[in-house]
Amino acid sequence: MAHLSQNTDALVQRIHRIIGQLQAIERGLLAEVDCAKTLHLTAAVRGAVGGLMDELVEAHLRKHVADHNLSAEARDAGAEALIAAIRRYTK
Repeated sequence: MAHLSQNTDALVQRIHRIIGQLQAIERGLLAEVDCAKTLHLTAAVRGAVGGLMDELVEAHLRKHVADHNLSAEARDAGAEALIAAIRRYTK
């Protein structure tokens, strides 16, 4: 996905924040912190991963489906790849 290389730094920073959030959940579980706080942290991770997924879906859609320079076959392939990814994500 060469088109993602234009935004690699921002994507990697987002992933590092998600890793930090996951580590906070782990620390909380090990320290037996209040379950409400753990739920809140887990919801934040879910939102962060959802935001990452939104950004990746948008990049894929723009490059592999909506680009007016694509052939019909390339658009179909891009759409099928996106559908498969969304199906996996929503399970």
